[in-house]
Amino acid sequence: MNTFFLKIICSDKVFFEGRCQNVILPTPDGQKGVLAHHENMVVAVEIGELRFQTKEGEWNTAVVSKGFAEIINNRVSVLVNAAERPEDIDVLRAREAKERAQERLRQKQSIQEYYLSQASLARAMTRLRASKSGKKYI
Repeated sequence: MNTFFLKIICSDKVFFEGRCQNVILPTPDGQKGVLAHHENMVVAVEIGELRFQTKEGEWNTAVVSKGFAEIINNRVSVLVNAAERPEDIDVLRAREAKERAQERLRQKQSIQEYYLSQASLARAMTRLRASKSGKKYI
């Protein structure tokens, strides 16, 4: 069984640390899969669902915000601003955040405020989508 070391770090904690068979990252170009002995690279991580398969074969999901992943010497380090388990998501709070972001997008605002509102909306929608799915999580 080919495995690699995965470490998911967010701003306030180490979210996951251990051996994995596979990780699927949300990137600006779509999803990127990483297996053992992957080519060395650094890739941007977008707001979305990061999925990984532990060495036991169990699939887990994390909702992540923007950051990057570094793949070097059969080790993957994912650094993101926030990461959370889907079962820890407060659905009511996510719905309210989605409504606030949609309202901000309807208002006239600067380019920077527009991009911040888009990011808030994307994060809220990802959190809602992940909280509704029936997958097994860590």
